[in-house]
Amino acid sequence: MISANMPQTPAVSNEPINEYRPGSEETLALQHTMDKMSAEQVDIPCYIGGSEVRTGQTEAVVMPHDHQHVLGQAHMGSSTELNQAADAAIKAQYDWAALPWQSRAAVFLKAADLIAGPYRNQINAATMHGQSKNCFQAEIDSACELIDFLRFNACFYQQIMEQQPVSSPGVWNQLDWRPLEGFVMAITPFNFTAIAGNLPATPAMLGNTVVWKPSGTQMLSAYVIMQVFKAAGLPDGVINMVAADGPVAGAALLPRAELAGVHFTGSTPTFQHIFAEVGGNIGRYRSYPRLVGETGGKDFVFAHESADAGAVATALARGAFEYQGQKCSAASRAYIPSALWPAVQEQLVEDVKSFKMGSTRDFSNFINAVIDERSFDKIKGYIDHAASANDAEIIVGGGCDKSKGYFVEPTVIVTSNPAFKTMQEEIFGPVLTIYVYDEADFEDTLDLCDQGSVYALTGAIFAQDRYMVNHMSDRLRNAAGNFYINDKPTGAVVGQQPFGGGRASGTNDKAGSALNLYRWLSPRTIKETFDPPTDYRYPFLG
Repeated sequence: MISANMPQTPAVSNEPINEYRPGSEETLALQHTMDKMSAEQVDIPCYIGGSEVRTGQTEAVVMPHDHQHVLGQAHMGSSTELNQAADAAIKAQYDWAALPWQSRAAVFLKAADLIAGPYRNQINAATMHGQSKNCFQAEIDSACELIDFLRFNACFYQQIMEQQPVSSPGVWNQLDWRPLEGFVMAITPFNFTAIAGNLPATPAMLGNTVVWKPSGTQMLSAYVIMQVFKAAGLPDGVINMVAADGPVAGAALLPRAELAGVHFTGSTPTFQHIFAEVGGNIGRYRSYPRLVGETGGKDFVFAHESADAGAVATALARGAFEYQGQKCSAASRAYIPSALWPAVQEQLVEDVKSFKMGSTRDFSNFINAVIDERSFDKIKGYIDHAASANDAEIIVGGGCDKSKGYFVEPTVIVTSNPAFKTMQEEIFGPVLTIYVYDEADFEDTLDLCDQGSVYALTGAIFAQDRYMVNHMSDRLRNAAGNFYINDKPTGAVVGQQPFGGGRASGTNDKAGSALNLYRWLSPRTIKETFDPPTDYRYPFLG
């Protein structure tokens, strides 16, 4: 029930971003934390019902840019630990859901302040060491975006709670915004620490309890996230973290009758498998599970002949190669008109050649390592394919070396075939493929862009001609859930550009907005009649 005195969450705005200029106070402090963290090894347990569980089955946590440097060991769970975590979540739900909504929100608002303050360097350093992000990429992700998710979600929650139906004379109508019945399974990727924190935290803030399966290549920052949640006062059993192989986790938890939902970010094939498994088990569930997924992308940049060549080249350099292209939103294919191409090519090649690549400890490095050997080998396979093709040419980059770290040079491919393999398939690495089109084929090339991929996550158009901006936006309306005009297709900000796409890119439930929160609530309509009738007869009966 909503009290007449509705609590108001603190005023919210996006967290300011530290720039880490050379020699600055924040740079020196972060480097000190990195040095201290790299000299230690951590023992990362599972967290089940508030207890630290060490299974003895461990996997090494290493630096992708120095894979012989071990940062710690993560204890891996089996079906036993996964089911124990689900049991703990179910046990905790009644008391957690019974708390006033503002008390649950307060836990995560406190977590946001802890990340903004005493844990900021720790969570950034963990992301830099364990996921090979440079200082700026770590700052905008693991600190600022996660802080924004926690604070904005509390604000969105308040706005939802205020939504109540109208009442008529003698009747009071209310909406009881309940959590789902059962446990939520959160499955998170390696590439964004903010996503790893947000996917379990959002359902939990709304009164759900969670089994969280983080990525095995994100365990160091996942460990810090759990430390933050515990320091913020999160009760035992509300979020239970178990590292496990994906198939093991799916086999253990997807058939359980109490499964209330899956909050997922990862690959399209994996989410499609989860969908199929849930569909096959649909008769077992107490209620229909909510499936919320953000999956793959083959994100585009499309330039019109009126575009500014320098802006296009910069958007490609940043959009394709920041964090080694390991973003589902990364620019991966581009359509450039022939008249604009020489100027774009000159600046893009010059920019890529100027990139420094190496360890995250050196803050002058723009490019770091890809996440692991499996990813390295996959990306190298695409580059090798392009190098041997007769309808494609590598114009810059193409080098790969995994002797010390998993380093792949930012690579630009130009193809004469708009259906070339690297124009259609998600690579998830620093590889950009460009198709140069004839201006006379502009409309047909828009069709190629729209239909050239099964995905529809992000996309960007560049044009100075306003008629063309409107025309391209209309023609590509369904090609991207996050659409950018004269900007790179990456860098969505919580509360400003809610994130998600359609087609094979996911359910488009828009993390960073109230839309995502609705998916974890099950409203109950309450009608109270103050003076109920005592005779069944209506007036029309005379």
